[in-house]
Amino acid sequence: MIKLLIGEWQRLELQQALGLKDDDHFRIAYLLPAIQAGLVQMKFPDKPRSSKQRYRLTPAGQQWLKQHADG
Repeated sequence: MIKLLIGEWQRLELQQALGLKDDDHFRIAYLLPAIQAGLVQMKFPDKPRSSKQRYRLTPAGQQWLKQHADG
């Protein structure tokens, strides 16, 4: 998921890009761990259920992406 996150994405866009159909599984297995690890952030953290919510890499996520660019 981190390698896909160039720019800002909606949750559904990310989920579909990964070929995942189950919303809960995507959120629990991919999105929340990435947020908790500090690699991904919400555009509107005070409104997690906003229809305009987008996700983007944090500086730490961008650094991780640079370190893992080859694989």
